[in-house]
Amino acid sequence: MTRTVNPWSVARALLLWVAALTVTLPLLWVALASVKSPAQLNDPGLVLFVPNLDNWARVFEAGILEAAGRSAMVAAVTVAISVVAGSMGAYAISAYKAGGAATRFGILAAQVLPPAVLVFPFLTMAYALRLDSTYIPVIFAHLSFVLPVITWFLIGFFDAVPRSLEEQARVDGFSRFAAFRLVVLPQVLPGIGAAAIFGFTLSWNDMFYGLILAPTQETILPVAIAAFNTFRGVELGAMSAAIIIAVVPVVIASFFIQRRLVQGISGGAVKF
Repeated sequence: MTRTVNPWSVARALLLWVAALTVTLPLLWVALASVKSPAQLNDPGLVLFVPNLDNWARVFEAGILEAAGRSAMVAAVTVAISVVAGSMGAYAISAYKAGGAATRFGILAAQVLPPAVLVFPFLTMAYALRLDSTYIPVIFAHLSFVLPVITWFLIGFFDAVPRSLEEQARVDGFSRFAAFRLVVLPQVLPGIGAAAIFGFTLSWNDMFYGLILAPTQETILPVAIAAFNTFRGVELGAMSAAIIIAVVPVVIASFFIQRRLVQGISGGAVKF
């Protein structure tokens, strides 16, 4: 029996392989560069070589782990505030149509603006309130794009919760807030977890606000990575090791939220 090969399936498989290689090969090159000597880095095509950990030692001496810790702290605080406020906002939009149908997209309006539009007000307020030596301005700046995304992300999950659950809780004597907290919220906990990881990744990767608003001597991770671009040139080996440190948490997070990510992105947009 002759099996017919669908040309569209073959084309789709090829495209997927091209996409996978486009993402994987640069990461592989960076990983190899992190264990090469400066002389070996001058030959990008060199595959067989004796690896060394000098670049990793240089990165740890430069305080990259401390910078990663500061980035994690900023992202954790940003996500905690965003999840609390975003879950209530998403529930209001989903269950009570707060703000009308346009609100679903309206909450993302700030995303179309370049960060340079918002950084000046944040910088001015930081100096006026004498917060320029703290991470509070960075957290507020990250809230400007993490909170709307998490809210939009969670709308689809709240849409999937039957309203009858809340109505039954109200009949049983629950207040509106108690019904939300004890009955509705547990139904969307997996979505909240995925939204939190997604928001953490957004904050973790931000460099622009961190470069301008974070304390100069105690930078966050993306800025610390950029610091390997010195006046003597780019320290490719050390920068590659630092990039690997920054990428690992994002890759692990993406593995756990990939299915929920698609559900959240599509669910927040399609229902009116």
